[in-house]
Formats: sequence, C-alpha cells, structure tokens
Amino acid sequence: MAQAWRCSGLRWSADGPELAWVGGRRSALTWGKRVAFQVADGGVRTCVGARGHACPLRAAVPGRSTGARCEECARLDRAHSVAADTIADDPRPYHVYLAWFGPGMVKVGITAVERGPARLLEQGAVCFSWLGSGPLMAARRTEELLRAALGVPDRIPYAHKRAVRAALPGTEAERAAELAELHARAVTLGGWPQSLAPEPYRAVDHVRAFGGFGLAGGPGGPAAVGQVAELVAGGAIGGELVAAAGPDLHLATERGVVVLDTRLMTGWELLPVGGDRCDVPVREFREAAGVQDGLF
Repeated sequence: MAQAWRCSGLRWSADGPELAWVGGRRSALTWGKRVAFQVADGGVRTCVGARGHACPLRAAVPGRSTGARCEECARLDRAHSVAADTIADDPRPYHVYLAWFGPGMVKVGITAVERGPARLLEQGAVCFSWLGSGPLMAARRTEELLRAALGVPDRIPYAHKRAVRAALPGTEAERAAELAELHARAVTLGGWPQSLAPEPYRAVDHVRAFGGFGLAGGPGGPAAVGQVAELVAGGAIGGELVAAAGPDLHLATERGVVVLDTRLMTGWELLPVGGDRCDVPVREFREAAGVQDGLF
C-alpha cells in the first residue's frame, strides 16, 4: 500500500514555491511539473493543531475550511500572534509595506525584517514596496496611521485577489502605478513614529520574479475555469502546474485549468495518483485554473 503523506502548506522562498510535508520534507514546485494526489478512501480531515502541537482531540474539521483547525486550536494559535495583534513584546525589527494585488487593491501590512519578502509572496502580492522599518509597536502605529488617514485596509479577502488575477495590467509600470501614488502620499503624512525609519519607494514586481507566479505568459496567464471548493475522501486531482500565487496552485487537469488552494490540503492523508484527474468539487468561475521519496 502506498505511503500516505500529510501536507503542512505551501511555502515561498527566494527559490520559488514548494510544498511542505509533516515530518520536514519539501517538494520544490516548478512550472510544468505534475502535481497529483488522491485523498485516502474513507479518510477524515483532522485538526492540524496549534503552534507546533498536535490537536489532543484529533477533532474533525470541515473540508472547506482553509484553517484546518478546530475552534480550540484556532484560539490557541492566535493567542500569541503578531498577525492577530495579540503580541506586543517581540524585540525584532519590522517592515511596514504597501502591497498591490490588482486594480483598486492596495493594503498596508507589517512583517519581520528577517523574513524578507516571504510574507508578500505568501499573500500573493503582485507587487510591493517597503514603507519603513522599526520596532513592532512603531510599525503597528504606522499601519494604523495609513488606515485612518488614507483609508488603506490591512486585509483584502483572498477571493478578491484571486478574482482579478486573470486581468492584471500587462506592464510593470501599470501594475505599480497605484502603489507609487499611495507611497508618495503616505510619506507626507504627519504623525509618523520617530522610531520608524522611512524607506524610499522601490517597487518589487512578482510578475517578473518567479516567471510572474507563472502568469507572465500574458496579462492573465492561463485562464482558469474554476477553483477547488473542497477535498473529499477518495477524491483526486492532478495536472501540470502552470502557475502559482500565494497559497494557490493552477493545475491543468482533465477539466481545464483549476485553482487549488493548498490550505485545503492540510489535515488530510494524501496518496500518489496518476493521470490528470479532477473528481473533487469545483466551483466554476462565472467568466471563463516500496516507500517512495516523496509524494511528487
């Protein structure tokens, strides 16, 4: 019987995207690579636990949940988190950034300086610029200043980012235009914390890096016909990897290009499978995505 694998998520680094597996293994992803797996027959999706610890109840979680955590583990995971704003004593320096995801979609956020651009890649930012760097609370105050003074959100629903990905402007200058304007307005605001060092505008464009998330072949890259709604026991999906952005893989399957949010993979036992099958629930877009060494 084939070995079952448990995915711990999609990771981005300077070398590009890779799938991480429980136990430490990683599978590098390159455009054109086949990605294929089947959920174990009779399998149940179980909670992935919190902060490196297994869920004591091995609680079942819904197939459509992108968090894959039970209520208690989700609470524990956010109890000491910069992202959830429940920690104020992190001594590391932080970057404040502006990120652009598509027309009309710019957000402000913070990330530890030591992480570099990884946070922006994980969010699927099409382009971004640093705004400043300094202590955590100074970064937080700057984030709040931009929200209050300029109306810049600190969150954009991922479904909104995905919806505009197929209609991105074709040139780097067009993609960066809103970012440049907002950066110029931000640096003229009064009330910046003195401990935050401003940084000059310099757009980093991810449609140039990593082959544009795989979207550089045209303004929208390969057109996706829909997205995986959830994985189900016994269901399988496989196909050639044609693009990736944030947590999403765009796979060329028997049903066309389908977008797979890899956060839906966590909590399941997964098995290798052949072919370009796609027999999992897919939400169509309205406008037309021995012991082996590893799963892929």
